[in-house]
Amino acid sequence: MTPDLQVSLGKLHLRNPVMVAAGTFGYGLEYRDWVDLAQLGAVVTKSLTLTPRMGNPPPRVAETPAGMLNAVGLQNDGVDAFLLETLPRLRETGAIVIASVAGETVDEYVQVAAKLSRVEGIAALELNLSCPNQARGGMEFGLQPDLIAQVVATVRQTTDLPLIAKLSPNGGEITPFAQAAVEAGADILCLINTVLGVAVDAQARQFRLASKVGGLSGPAIKPIAQYHLWRVRQSLPDTPLIGVGGISSVEDAIEFLLLGAHAIQVGTANYVQPTLAMEIVDGLRNYLATHGFPSIEAIRGLVS
Repeated sequence: MTPDLQVSLGKLHLRNPVMVAAGTFGYGLEYRDWVDLAQLGAVVTKSLTLTPRMGNPPPRVAETPAGMLNAVGLQNDGVDAFLLETLPRLRETGAIVIASVAGETVDEYVQVAAKLSRVEGIAALELNLSCPNQARGGMEFGLQPDLIAQVVATVRQTTDLPLIAKLSPNGGEITPFAQAAVEAGADILCLINTVLGVAVDAQARQFRLASKVGGLSGPAIKPIAQYHLWRVRQSLPDTPLIGVGGISSVEDAIEFLLLGAHAIQVGTANYVQPTLAMEIVDGLRNYLATHGFPSIEAIRGLVS
């Protein structure tokens, strides 16, 4: 019997647990020549803001040992352009679309969420409460439980869509932030966003990023992401979790599921191996069949 890859994160139902992470897959359309978007669990768009953003000045990406440091700064076309030009084409692919929402104020989060909630074709909203490379908003909200609660609660009043809170690892123990998000109305938690870091060019004797500080992603942060997911799983056992951070193979994805993730997101690895998410889908199916498990649910949380 073919193993069942379907997963349910509360009201969010996916054909499999493999998503692509916000900011690493464009709007999804950029990858459609390599990936059948309809076969992924979901496509998470790059973070959408109320008005278009140019992002930070270059250089804004630097390769690091086992990872990447970025300070792109949420470059995007704005939510209106996304709804008018991009979403209709995304819907044609058959993809399940999760829209990432960002803002510099609570009101901006609310306005973007409201616009996205009025159209067909959005399966859920992911609140970016953890981006470390913009001057205002993002991680500014994500490092204060009361502000997390304010954003989540206010957006919750605006939408009936499943609400995902993406949290930062940069505030120390993540559990209080996770609890604040859930108590305010988040249906699902996404753990984690990037880890703060800097990179220096020894020959030029200067920072490698124009903004100096960026967010570290890639395999280097996988143990950190797994630690935070494991901790939150212990304190919030009934909350659906999405694991993200350093996943670059099917084994990495399986590790997050064993720790209790309901689903996973592939991020930085998309730049290196655009087809990886689909390879993980196939790899999960083979793993379950080889080990005699009937479904994804049968392995979730086996390592506790």
